[in-house]
Amino acid sequence: METNLIAAFAGAPAPTTFIVNVIHVHPGKQQEAFDGQTVVNVEAIQGAGNVDEFFSDPVFVEKFRRLDTVSKSEFHTYTVGDLVLPRRAAAV
Repeated sequence: METNLIAAFAGAPAPTTFIVNVIHVHPGKQQEAFDGQTVVNVEAIQGAGNVDEFFSDPVFVEKFRRLDTVSKSEFHTYTVGDLVLPRRAAAV
């Protein structure tokens, strides 16, 4: 069964907040991070006040703590009014 993706706008778009974390890995530490010098991590959350939700997850905290020893992170918060995502078409 093949599924086709179709980009579409919702009838009434709801604002979506994204945390964009730009991670700069310290020289010589790429293998301990993500195999690259600069990595971007994007997270969708319900609102700017919900950033701490990620840090309430012990697994996330441990991974972030390990990553933080080999890199420097820049967090940026963006809220968008319209978000276009692929929607699954009905299976044929």
